[in-house]
Amino acid sequence: MLRLLQTSMTYPSGALSQYISKLKVGDKIGVKGPKGAFTYSPNMTKEIGMVAGGTGITPMLQIIKAILRNPKDKTKISFIFGNVTKADILLEKELAYLSEKHPEQLSVYHVLNEPPEDWNQGVGFITKDILEQRLPKPSSDVKILVCGPPPLVKSVVNSTTELGFEPPRTVSKLTDQVFKF
Repeated sequence: MLRLLQTSMTYPSGALSQYISKLKVGDKIGVKGPKGAFTYSPNMTKEIGMVAGGTGITPMLQIIKAILRNPKDKTKISFIFGNVTKADILLEKELAYLSEKHPEQLSVYHVLNEPPEDWNQGVGFITKDILEQRLPKPSSDVKILVCGPPPLVKSVVNSTTELGFEPPRTVSKLTDQVFKF
C-alpha cells in the first residue's frame, strides 16, 4: 500500500493518470509490479536494446545511468522511446544530455503518434521496421528490454520474436534475451 505524498504529473488521456489525478494527498492505493527481476551488472552483455512507452522509461533510465556512470562498462545502448506528443516525452532534456555526452555508447530515438511539423524522428507507432533499424541484431551477447503499456509490450515481443530474438517467458527472468518489465 502506497500513500500519496505529493501531486504528480499526469497524462490527460491516460487511464491510470485519470485515476491518480483524482487522488488527494494522504490517499492510499495498492500497487502491483513490476513483474520479473532484472539486476544489471556491468558488461553483462555487449549491447542492450531498450524500448519504452511513456512512463516505461523508469527502469530504462536507471539502467542507462548505471551503464554510463561506470567508465569500465562498455555496454552499447540503443533506446527507442514512444510517446503521443513531444510534450509527453518524460526526461527529454536528460536523455539528450546523456546521449550527447556518450554518443559512442547511447543512441536515443523518439517515436511520436502526433509529432510537431518540424519532427525528424519516428512517426506513428513503434513498428517491426523501426525495431529492425534501431535495435541491435539478434545475438547471444544482446538483450532487449521492454517497458510500457501492454499493447506496446505485446507488439514489441511479437516483432522481436519475428526478427529472431528468443521469446520471453510470461514473467521474464534475467536470462531471457527479451526482458519485459
